[in-house]
Amino acid sequence: MEIQTLQTDYAGRRWALFWLALKSSILTVLTLGFYRFWMKTRLRRFYWSAIRPGGVPLEYTGTGVEKLMGFLIAVVFMAFYIGIFNLLLMYVSFSLLNDNFAAYAMSFIGIIPIYFYAQYRARRYILARTRWRGLRFGIDPAAWAYAWRALLHWLGTILTLGILYPRQIFWLEKFRIDRTWFGRERFVQEGGWTTLLPAATHLYIGIGLSILAGVIGWFNPVGFALLGLSVPWLVIGLVHFKVQSFRILTANKRLGGAIRFHAAPRTGRVFGIYLLGNFIASMILWLGLMALVVGIVVFLAMFSQLDVFSEDFDALLDSGDAIVQFGLIGVLALLYFSVFVFWGVLNQVFVTMPLLRHYAETTSIANSHQLVLISQRPRDEFSEAEGFAEALDIGAAI
Repeated sequence: MEIQTLQTDYAGRRWALFWLALKSSILTVLTLGFYRFWMKTRLRRFYWSAIRPGGVPLEYTGTGVEKLMGFLIAVVFMAFYIGIFNLLLMYVSFSLLNDNFAAYAMSFIGIIPIYFYAQYRARRYILARTRWRGLRFGIDPAAWAYAWRALLHWLGTILTLGILYPRQIFWLEKFRIDRTWFGRERFVQEGGWTTLLPAATHLYIGIGLSILAGVIGWFNPVGFALLGLSVPWLVIGLVHFKVQSFRILTANKRLGGAIRFHAAPRTGRVFGIYLLGNFIASMILWLGLMALVVGIVVFLAMFSQLDVFSEDFDALLDSGDAIVQFGLIGVLALLYFSVFVFWGVLNQVFVTMPLLRHYAETTSIANSHQLVLISQRPRDEFSEAEGFAEALDIGAAI
């Protein structure tokens, strides 16, 4: 059989995403957030269908109802935790220490494992509702095992001031990938965490310079000026590490016996998308807000038949004219929600979509002729979908 390499195409269009995100965001605001479960579902279906390995689009089969029911289940659990557990912590803290600081600290520490638990469960739900070539993805149930491992790895990273961050990234990725399935074939994450060290060079330099700035600044405040160099270096190093670690980890992934993957994202391109995309979104939002403010001021001036810069207009405001006051309240609410809605929409169009396109178009699948040997896996059922992630507001995937 001929060996094949499948390239990944991206078929999403900005205008289609813009109108989808805009309509969904407006409905989310009008329904006081209730529609967000359907909004995320529709956005995922758009993104999934745009990513096409070998010309065949991914499919997302999740529903808004599943997400809503999962959220309600998670809220009941979180209400018990926040209400009962925190009440007990507060009682013990006041009884032993006559202060509530320990209770708040323990409450925060106690929520961290649930955060990691929610991340894994959200990933499991998303994979279970993703199909390609008619076959389902899936991941083994191991959320609590992942949570305590993530907690220990993060603790090691913090205690070593970021030195063990590559180790954390590799071992958590290996834990997830080694339990991930496509149909009845398992993914395997090969390699070792030391393979990520070259990608972390600039990250380490940024960390070292930041530590040096802190040490010098302890004795002489002038030393803090070094942060002007170390912080940008640290940010660029972190972006570079994330991009290149994705490339390295992808190259060391295997599906089944011989199906391999290749990715070639470029740090400069990713950084450019972040900078240019946020700049374009900010400028469009700023110009739109200025036009909105001018239009509203002109409308109010015409409506009241007064010059907005005159003393009469100020007197009207002070007099408590109900129409003008309610109008100003409406203007402020409109401005606030306009910023909220359009910033999210523009960020999707100019940052999220270009990033997904770049990563998709630089990814390929080798030895893809063996895909025909993979059979279907059973459907995974969920009682709470990704409700814990929603309750904790985790942006796990789209």
